[in-house]
Amino acid sequence: MHAQPRCQRLLYERYYAYALKIVFRYIYRYEKATEVVNDGFVKLFNRFDRFTYEEGEDLERMLLGWMRKIMVNTAIDELRRKNMIPEIGGIPDYVWDTPDMGQSAEQKLYYKELIVLIKELPPSYQVVFNMYVIDGFSHQEIADKLNISLGTSKSNLSKAREHLRKKLNNGIREFDICSF
Repeated sequence: MHAQPRCQRLLYERYYAYALKIVFRYIYRYEKATEVVNDGFVKLFNRFDRFTYEEGEDLERMLLGWMRKIMVNTAIDELRRKNMIPEIGGIPDYVWDTPDMGQSAEQKLYYKELIVLIKELPPSYQVVFNMYVIDGFSHQEIADKLNISLGTSKSNLSKAREHLRKKLNNGIREFDICSF
């Protein structure tokens, strides 16, 4: 059973910005990211009959979690087709102006800064960091999805965290120098 076209359009319009932000963690070229989001929505609509939730659960939260998983998997599939080489290019500023329900200006700023720091990681660290820390995959799921060993997943995460820690510490020191 597939969703009606009108309902599909409404779902797409409401959650497009959410999906795009997820995909941007993996694919940095705007044009390619929009293609991946559209591919993800096609998968979502074709598999809508597989979406389940229990009575009393927060339907929107469950839907967003399911959507996030589809978008992440679609982005990773694209990276795999490209031999794990991340897309090159900047995230246009107007993307951050796209409304996203429930996000304060401060959260939006932190998110943007985090994405900029993650973009500086080597490609293999970026993907593992995004999947584990941001998207909540286990190391076993990451290893299976990326065709790497469990140890490689753990090592890449550790190295990514260390790299980000150094970047954040440098930023704090620069701030301390400027403070009164």
